[in-house]
Amino acid sequence: MHTHIKTQSQPAEEPLSMIARLLSPVRQSRAFTYLWIGQLIAMLGSSVTMIILPIVVYNLTGSSTIMGLAMTIYILPNVLVLPISGWIVDHTDRVRLILFTNTVRFAVMLTGAILIFTDQLTLPRLYVGLTLYGLMDGIFNPAYAALRAEIFTPDIRNAANALTQMSIQGVRLLGPSLGGLLVTFTSPGSGFALDSLTYLISLFCFMMLGRHFVSSRRSAAAKQQPAAGEESGIKYTKPDSARAAIWLDLLEGIWILKKIPWLWITIVIFSLLNICYQGIIAVMVPWLFKVHYQLTPLLYGLAMAATGVGAIIGALIFGSRVHWRRRGWIGYGGALLSGIALFLLSVITWTPGLIMVMMLEGFGLMMFALVWETSLQELVPTESFGRVVSLDMLGSFALLPVGYLMVGWLADQVGGLFTIGLFAASGMVLVIIGLCIPAIRRFD
Repeated sequence: MHTHIKTQSQPAEEPLSMIARLLSPVRQSRAFTYLWIGQLIAMLGSSVTMIILPIVVYNLTGSSTIMGLAMTIYILPNVLVLPISGWIVDHTDRVRLILFTNTVRFAVMLTGAILIFTDQLTLPRLYVGLTLYGLMDGIFNPAYAALRAEIFTPDIRNAANALTQMSIQGVRLLGPSLGGLLVTFTSPGSGFALDSLTYLISLFCFMMLGRHFVSSRRSAAAKQQPAAGEESGIKYTKPDSARAAIWLDLLEGIWILKKIPWLWITIVIFSLLNICYQGIIAVMVPWLFKVHYQLTPLLYGLAMAATGVGAIIGALIFGSRVHWRRRGWIGYGGALLSGIALFLLSVITWTPGLIMVMMLEGFGLMMFALVWETSLQELVPTESFGRVVSLDMLGSFALLPVGYLMVGWLADQVGGLFTIGLFAASGMVLVIIGLCIPAIRRFD
């Protein structure tokens, strides 16, 4: 809210009050603090690993097809577990699920580091590790999203989302550069070892979260605050739980999505769009820097870090206002901007230009991500959030295994630059189709 009362102290107070509002979740909620720090530390290690993994695969094989296969092996168990992971999340202690999945991922990364240091890492062993890691991600992600929706109560939701997204992008900014430095000056095993250490530290944070987060807090908050899904004025009539069968409980997420065209239409469109965009980012961008232009891992890390810079800029712009109008246009416009940036990768040869284009890509996707995240938290009831978000993730990831294989195979057949341009253009067409639908354009 703006004020027309002018005082000499106002210019100094406004930035201070903005920072105070941003940090208010840390002061008001110890549960938020442990959740925020624990996931942030784990993400630092993961962002390093995501830079090192393509380098390890290309060092072993030099093949885009194998890189696509590796990403498929990671994502396939993730996709297969998602149809039931949401139900598990909504009927199990979410903190315990997070502790279990992070323990397994810690063991996987530590084993990978040992295998690299002892020169015993082979493709079959890498595939086993990727399978376990993907399976744990398929359980962890819905659990974390549901726990976040539960802890981000309406009184801290805006500040908590802004602080979380800015922190995540800060870590993604640091992680790729750190990963590039580790590979350049030490060994890929150092990155895997760092990832295992961050999981160990995050385990401590989540254990502290389990001690301080009381389940009765949600019921107490429900008496004072509107439940998620009520803020939009949407009412849900759930089936009689006493008579409902297990399969009806599993299908509740679909039932909720059917009520809101903005949600289910976007999930359908992005199930195809992710093939185009993520296929380029996961398979072709590493190829572009390492194989096509033969640039150092440090430059590849800087390019990926640039996506974090763009995302932080997007988060700052989006967070500068309490309410945004025409959010459908903002979200899909950001996705279109990201597609333009990815297309430019196929025509730009200047290394600083490639890095700047990656920054633009990060900015566009962040604008969509913030619109999407806030809309989910506003429209979906907390007690059903795990099932709904697992369907969202299923839509996002289900076709990625085929997409990764298709992108890698096509790049080996017709060329990487042509593949980048083709998939980027296809993604932009999907975004434009989405904008032709009134429910998307009119989402406010």
